[in-house]
Amino acid sequence: MTAPATTTPLVLVLPGAGYGQQAPLLWWTRAIAAQHGVEVVAPAWTVDAAAKDDPVAFVERQVAGALDGRRPDLVVAKSFGCSALPWAVRHDVDGVWLTPVLTDPAVVAALAAAGTGSLAVGGSADPIWLPSAVGTTRAGLHTVDGADHALEVRGDWRGSQRLQTEVLALVDERLRALVS
Repeated sequence: MTAPATTTPLVLVLPGAGYGQQAPLLWWTRAIAAQHGVEVVAPAWTVDAAAKDDPVAFVERQVAGALDGRRPDLVVAKSFGCSALPWAVRHDVDGVWLTPVLTDPAVVAALAAAGTGSLAVGGSADPIWLPSAVGTTRAGLHTVDGADHALEVRGDWRGSQRLQTEVLALVDERLRALVS
């Protein structure tokens, strides 16, 4: 009798416009994924004026190119990368959405339609973290008290590090669930 084939979970990690894969939240997300033996696809991109004009279309093109027909088990995205939310909802892919741009109607509508396996995280000092704009959603909404759009506390590196450790624990929890 042969054992059933197992597949390694695939995680798509998407950067922001100015928050690349080397930035703390995404760098540690990739390290956590590696620790759990999860495969990561982590594209890098340059956001130009055309991308800013239609972020959802830009991110969806980038996602399609990066995945090359594969389907991720989870998306972890930061800010501009959260423009993948409409794609993720259409493809029934859960995500950890770090500081989604909740001034973008397409992102708000997708987050409202997201399922219980998705979590959006934003800071109380971030002017574009507007969870009230989402209305009713089955996704989790987590506000980090005192954090700005980078999920940092200005002028307090220790406090920023503590807050980011709490956020990364949420990412770890989602990645751990993929492999258990």
